[in-house]
Amino acid sequence: MSHGVLTVGGRLAGRLLETLKQATTDAPGITRVAYGPGERFAHDLMREEAQKLGAAARIDAAGNLYLTLSGRNPELPAIVVGSHLDSVAHGGNFDGAAGVVAGLAVMAELIGQGIQLPRDLVVLATRAEEAVWFPLSYPGSQAALGLLEPQALEARRSDSGRTLAEHMREEGFDPDAVQRGVPGIDAGRIAAFAEVHIEQGPRLVAAGAPVGIVTGIAGGFRYVDAKCLGAYAHSGAEPRFARHDSVLGFADLVAALEIEWDALERDGQEATITFGRVQSDPTQHGGSRVLGELGFTLDVRSAEAAVLDRIENRLQTIFAEVGARRGVTFEPGPRFTWEPATMSPDLIGRLDRAASELQMQVPHVPSGAGHDAATFAGADIPTAMLFVRNENGSHNPCEAMEIADLDQAIRLLLRFVTDFDNSPDQS
Repeated sequence: MSHGVLTVGGRLAGRLLETLKQATTDAPGITRVAYGPGERFAHDLMREEAQKLGAAARIDAAGNLYLTLSGRNPELPAIVVGSHLDSVAHGGNFDGAAGVVAGLAVMAELIGQGIQLPRDLVVLATRAEEAVWFPLSYPGSQAALGLLEPQALEARRSDSGRTLAEHMREEGFDPDAVQRGVPGIDAGRIAAFAEVHIEQGPRLVAAGAPVGIVTGIAGGFRYVDAKCLGAYAHSGAEPRFARHDSVLGFADLVAALEIEWDALERDGQEATITFGRVQSDPTQHGGSRVLGELGFTLDVRSAEAAVLDRIENRLQTIFAEVGARRGVTFEPGPRFTWEPATMSPDLIGRLDRAASELQMQVPHVPSGAGHDAATFAGADIPTAMLFVRNENGSHNPCEAMEIADLDQAIRLLLRFVTDFDNSPDQS
């Protein structure tokens, strides 16, 4: 197997990603707002390219895009490959989009090699995966399966303040059908869902591996508007015994959660605990004041529901203990949650076999970030993910995936779909 020459599909993927970059650059990165012009451009581009390949295009009530390459027996449940096309503001070009172009690349390879699969291959481009726009978990893929909660349509987009329903309608879609739970695709008609995505952490870079097979997707909980409340006071006049210092209360919270994280790691458990935003009111804080109010966000993730429960329970105890010791109170505010997702052991085994046939070393890695694949796994659809090596993390302009690495994922995905009905344990 050549590592130096890109496949036809790899060259197509590279060209599409460059076109996306040029069209959606928003210095210092790229911006494709959910239900906005950048996402719209990306969906139009993918539809046009798929139709050039001979695929049929269809859009559901939420605006998700289905690109179908017919198999010999369309009655069989389809293999669905997909990801999202929106991005965070000033983000990187590859998060989400690499997975959609990988699906189109596999289509191009099948057509170029004259292969017709026994079943349909559907490339799915979802909407609105990035929760920065709407405070929701995977609304596009939830709507695709008819699972989006009706009240989610009232969620407001962070930049416009207008609702998800309004933005869907403005783009020409049908939020009323979404509200009724009309699915874009029947879960029972999906034999497998596979998502290619850049890795958003350093494991594949550290392992020197271009591609990894994902074992599971972390779930989590997030407090997006938490507060530590004490009392404002003069820094010189207020003695220590009388203080209700929100900074010291918050510092104790951080230290106590670090101790809990240490204990989890000693027990062989994986989690992440992040205070993403810490702030005080600039009209109230000052160099000569004890701070009376401090706001923060808390993001906790793990692939194990029991670990999430353990941290949540400990968090409530810490709130009470620190509150009593420091004379402060914690108001955690709204709690936003999403469920962990386990990838299909059968599909992982198929990907392992495909990698072995291609003489590729493909390590198993966890995903700490959420992905549309979690929606499909949560709906009991056999689900798999491939990560592509990517330096500098994601959600920033410095994402650094190499097309040659994506090409390795395309080769692996191609072997996976062509072997799907030849396997001794076929579905």
